[in-house]
Amino acid sequence: MIPRILVVDDDEILRATLTTILSRRGFEVDSVADGLEALEAIRSKVYDLVVTDIEMPRLNGITLLDRASVLNPRLSFIVITAYASVESAVEALRRGAYDYLLKPLNFDDLILKIQRLLEHRQLVLENQYLRQEIHQRYTFENLVGQSEAMQKVFRLIEKVSRTDSNVLITGRSGTGKELVARAIHFTSERRHQPLISINCAALTETVVESELFGYRRGAFTGATTHRDGLFVAASGGTLFLDEVGDLPISVQPKLLRAIEQREVVPVGATKAVPVDVRIIAATHRDLRKEIDAGRFRADLFYRLNVVEIHLPSLADRPEDIPLLVKHFISRFNRQMNKSVRGATPEALDLLTRHCWRGEVRELQNVIERAMIFCQEDYLDVQHLPAEIWECLDESTVPSQSDSLQDALRDFEKKYIQNALRRHGFHRRKTAEALGIGEATLYRKMKELGISEEGKPELVR
Repeated sequence: MIPRILVVDDDEILRATLTTILSRRGFEVDSVADGLEALEAIRSKVYDLVVTDIEMPRLNGITLLDRASVLNPRLSFIVITAYASVESAVEALRRGAYDYLLKPLNFDDLILKIQRLLEHRQLVLENQYLRQEIHQRYTFENLVGQSEAMQKVFRLIEKVSRTDSNVLITGRSGTGKELVARAIHFTSERRHQPLISINCAALTETVVESELFGYRRGAFTGATTHRDGLFVAASGGTLFLDEVGDLPISVQPKLLRAIEQREVVPVGATKAVPVDVRIIAATHRDLRKEIDAGRFRADLFYRLNVVEIHLPSLADRPEDIPLLVKHFISRFNRQMNKSVRGATPEALDLLTRHCWRGEVRELQNVIERAMIFCQEDYLDVQHLPAEIWECLDESTVPSQSDSLQDALRDFEKKYIQNALRRHGFHRRKTAEALGIGEATLYRKMKELGISEEGKPELVR
């Protein structure tokens, strides 16, 4: 979009000259003779920039700036003034003008200031857009679930986001603990300040202290400069301690002191540095057992565990799996520029009965892989990786029967059904995979009451 500039000056020659120069530079330019005409123009059209003289009849540049900013808070100003009236230009800067120019004008200087202003304006707009995108992305968009277990998690997030209390997020690896931490931060009063994350399990005992608290030059070999730690970097915002259960026991007292005293002592320093940080911690470990084993301090646990949010496993909320599948299909459609409309009932059935040892993270990876190979309208069983068939939950195991014969019949029926799904209900391919003839497969399907209709109608 071509930047739109309004030139305001009662000097007709200067006004015409500015209009010509700016138009030749590719800008869309309007011009008016005084502040009142400028206000009328600003009411009727959206401008990116106003270049205005300060001393004008009827309405001067300072008053124009004040009134125009009410009409369009995003409107930028460059003011023009005589050398003897520099104080007026300084006053304009105090009221929000971007810059000023002295008469007689240096037109090259004007063009340079305009270019810098428009670049700055674009960066501000992009930053605002990114903040909005981040806020939308990390509130609840990636936290999917209609189960009561997940609804409880959502209610807890909403409650703790209104406070500044420390939060401990527990659950198996892959359940989405970092997503919860981000949702808490980006719906809290600290959302405009940094969210800094550290994986406590990824750092050695000798490194974790300097990463958290920083260090001073000469504190150890290689410390050639001062460096602030993550506590200082996150000051005013949130520090997310992922896998806090793996934090070395030797560092835990210093972390406790930092949380209680709201200050840190960098390695090699003698003076504490004040910090204002909210702590969100996460772990897949049972910290109460870690306390009993002497690997985690009880006093630190109670400081971190003001509010606990436990993320349920997929095994505890299988009704959420179709929603997650739909969510991931939508995401990868955007990323891969595809238009897959959904998953077939057979694929959803298989995904729902899979034992997700890697939790939501594993499900996401499976859908991403399936989307790569899916060229049809619907993601089907043949697009799923082989390991999905190698690990099914207990629902695929025959239920206890009154006789071994009944159990074997039940197992055989489910085994053939799984094979049919895996091969898209193609009987010849299924028979070959099972090592039997197609006629034998057909006979067994009739004996076991397996539908001969093939694949049922697709659903979205």
